[in-house]
Amino acid sequence: MSQQLETLLAEQTIFHPPESVRERAKLQDYDAVRERSLADIEGFWADVAGEFTWEKPWQQVLEFDGVHHQWFVGAQTNITINALDRHIAAGKGDHTAYIWLAEDGSEQRLTYAEVLARVCRVANGLKAQGVQKGDRVIIYMPLTLEGVICMLACARIGAVHSVVYAGFAAAALRARIEDAGAKVVIAADAGYRRGKTVDLGTIAREAVAPLDDVTLVMWAREGALQAGEVSFETLQDQPDTCPAEIVDAEHPLFILYTSGTTGRPKGVVHVHGGYMVGTYYHGRHFLDIGADDVFFNMSDIGWIVGHSYICYAPLLLGCTTLFREGAPDTPDSSITWRIVSEHKVTVMFTAPTAVRMWMRVGESIFEGCDLSSLRVMACAGEPLNPEAFRWAQQHITGDHGYVMDNWWQTELPAPTLATLAIHEHKPGFVGRPMPGVDIDVVDEAGNSQAVNKGGYLVLKRPLPHMMRTIYNDDERYEAIWQTFSGMYLTGDVAVRDEAGRFSVLGRADDVLNVAGHRIGTADVESALVSHRSVAESAVIGIPDEIKGEAIKVFVVVRQGVSADDALAKALKDHVRHELGPIATPAAIDFVDSLPKTRSGKIMRRLLKAQELGQDPGDTSTLEN
Repeated sequence: MSQQLETLLAEQTIFHPPESVRERAKLQDYDAVRERSLADIEGFWADVAGEFTWEKPWQQVLEFDGVHHQWFVGAQTNITINALDRHIAAGKGDHTAYIWLAEDGSEQRLTYAEVLARVCRVANGLKAQGVQKGDRVIIYMPLTLEGVICMLACARIGAVHSVVYAGFAAAALRARIEDAGAKVVIAADAGYRRGKTVDLGTIAREAVAPLDDVTLVMWAREGALQAGEVSFETLQDQPDTCPAEIVDAEHPLFILYTSGTTGRPKGVVHVHGGYMVGTYYHGRHFLDIGADDVFFNMSDIGWIVGHSYICYAPLLLGCTTLFREGAPDTPDSSITWRIVSEHKVTVMFTAPTAVRMWMRVGESIFEGCDLSSLRVMACAGEPLNPEAFRWAQQHITGDHGYVMDNWWQTELPAPTLATLAIHEHKPGFVGRPMPGVDIDVVDEAGNSQAVNKGGYLVLKRPLPHMMRTIYNDDERYEAIWQTFSGMYLTGDVAVRDEAGRFSVLGRADDVLNVAGHRIGTADVESALVSHRSVAESAVIGIPDEIKGEAIKVFVVVRQGVSADDALAKALKDHVRHELGPIATPAAIDFVDSLPKTRSGKIMRRLLKAQELGQDPGDTSTLEN
């Protein structure tokens, strides 16, 4: 980053949480807690870990050599003991753990005791198929209770699960099966989305067909089993008690594959002990979840948000989690808000892309819905544009709740930077570091940048819930820590303001270099979305003989807006007015939609590759 990264977006408006939200926040004295966490990081995390049940205590909190780190060394437990058995032993077995909704409106509920019984049945079924501690199991299931139960069942017996998003093509699924060396694949033959049946069975069968040593367990929702397949019902037709396999704190819990811009997908490895401690803490103190909350998570178990905040942390926290198989705009764009109203949702997690979708439709989607129960609405996955934040705060949470931005990664499986329930929100800034997070913005030499000076976002010390390695590719993992010796390179660029709030400006590879000015894509996209005609935008840099790079934008307009030359000129003028002449787009394309991953992230590199006629790299996570 040879030139200074510039922050062009002038955003002065500050929003404050409603007093009712601030008063009940579980973390009140942020400054003192974070200061203590950095002064004694081992003691801080040891205190959090002390809230759990351990079969054997740790001998050392942290062992770190500048690249590899281990937490709670020598300790033994199993995450499912703390997610399920602990609550049942405390007399909370009848508390509702999950509410699952189908797109057709049907509903299932499970208590903590019922979840444990179902987990034990599937765990026993896996053992009957020869699955042992340390074996890898691929889960290719839609967003259902059965998918979550399979994850917990693997954890129960010390097997390592790897969830592959239901909808990935056969080649992508097979690559993950082979890389993980999986012994068993659990799949469903169908998923349901936007009123259609998604044929998952054909994909799973095609993926497994060439693999002689892999057992395919099939949940036949639509059709019949084929020769050689094991019925999912057989897996469940087992005793409902299964003692948890006691494992080391550093025993792998799961592998989750995430796409890179080049090369094969990387298998991020997380472990029982540290992952349990960190996701629990940040779920409690960022999402502000308690046992009395109804938590609606709109992510999927195929992504890290679904692992951390559908499957594991909500159970650790003892709350009720609601999730739904289907699209957020089917049967119509009001469905999310009817669910919030009917189930009296108190906390929800969604993506900025969903907010922009609702913005595009308009406020009519809230008619007849009582949203007064909603206290916290967290958004992550993409930068939360100032205009999207303002719209959501005004029309969704109003004066009874708070829209809270946050930033994290598959590798960092819990909110790392966040706007807390006690903190003001400055649109365009994701927020402050969570307690225990030692984070910085540095230049190319690894030196800390001054306030309002952009640079690379790094962690200066590991977290207990961070990934431990990249499966079968530790060299690739080590490189992440070696660019700046002893610091974790996130791959994002950011800037910090006078109050210690961070703005994440985009991936380092996406930063624009226009006539020597380094500009984050998030600034330009935010300026565009602030125009009343724009629902969503994506920005890329294209080669320019004079400027080095020119700015090209792709725009999705709001309903009822005409996309024409007059609007293109108005948008260029608007960006010029908001950011200055240097950020004026050279070209604008109006599109019906933007290419996104199935978790809602805009694939800017795909737009750029198509524009320049280049190989787009790994597109296995592409939805549209």
